Amino acid sequence: MRFFFVLWLLISIVQAKPYNEIALKKIANTPVKERYCFAVMGDNRDGEEVFKKILKDIEKKDYLFAINNGDLVSYGFRYQFREYVDMIKHLQTPFVSVIGNHDIPFFGGRGNFRNYIGKPYFSFVYGESYFIVLDNANKRRIEGKELHWLKKQLKIAKQYKYRFVFLHVPLFDPRKGKRKKGHSMKDGKNANLLNKLFDKYNITMVFASHIHSYFRGKWKKTPFIITGGAGAPQSWDKGQPHYIKVCIDKKKVFYHMSHLQIIKSNPQFKLN
Repeated sequence: MRFFFVLWLLISIVQAKPYNEIALKKIANTPVKERYCFAVMGDNRDGEEVFKKILKDIEKKDYLFAINNGDLVSYGFRYQFREYVDMIKHLQTPFVSVIGNHDIPFFGGRGNFRNYIGKPYFSFVYGESYFIVLDNANKRRIEGKELHWLKKQLKIAKQYKYRFVFLHVPLFDPRKGKRKKGHSMKDGKNANLLNKLFDKYNITMVFASHIHSYFRGKWKKTPFIITGGAGAPQSWDKGQPHYIKVCIDKKKVFYHMSHLQIIKSNPQFKLN
């Protein structure tokens, strides 16, 4: 009887391992390729049908990994994170998840995200690319320990050919004009500070979400893509279910929006 209890306990510990740790280990153990692609999406909460279609499409294609840029669940409850992990844990494609504002419950802070997904900010390397994942799920600012950590990471990233930053809430809202506040970070000074840092270290691309739509442009010198089409209700402007395909080789980075075409007469989805 004691043997079975210990076995059950060990299985529970293994199952409780935050999923990002598993995904990042798979990426680290993948031999470096000269050319590879990864997928980026955001805001799948409240849109399971669309999200599952995107996952199915990603599995059919040769993606090295995928990054979900926040708002994984609706209210940050434990059962919601369990359901989310159940959707991604059997995928062949390693799936890295970023924290968004909906992933923080009214009580409990980031505890549920940490338990099921992992650290709220972190970095990883693949080949000549450096990936920095940030936590601005408070929608206001990045400060204190995280800001200090970010500055150190940016210095390390200088050694790499490509430098990518992921954060859920965009620095600015492109619908309001150049570098204007809207459905974006509420602390304008902090957003400008981050923009200055990204400019200084020549970030290859900043990926944001939060706005349930698609936008691409520049914040001063820093290129950005906003992708919020993984299932959440879409905005009236440019909003359509989609994800971003990113391909890298020795000379260039390529970006392509793969969007879901919804056929109204027959409620099916087709990826273009």
